[in-house]
Amino acid sequence: MTKSSIDEEQLNMEIRKFLKKVGITSQREIERAVRESHHAGKVKAGDNLKAQMTLEIKGIGLRHTVEDDITLG
Repeated sequence: MTKSSIDEEQLNMEIRKFLKKVGITSQREIERAVRESHHAGKVKAGDNLKAQMTLEIKGIGLRHTVEDDITLG
């Protein structure tokens, strides 16, 4: 492997590790914010929340946004 080659397996593992951390911490933050908003009377079961997540990696010029709805059960 030359110095300029990228180890695809290592890259895949690093990306998965990052995405796992993002997923776990994001879920906790969403759950906390929904609970607090529910207790404050701002949201109720059946409400639809518009969610947006933006991934940015400045070193490679990546900016990727995902939008979806979260319906409270």
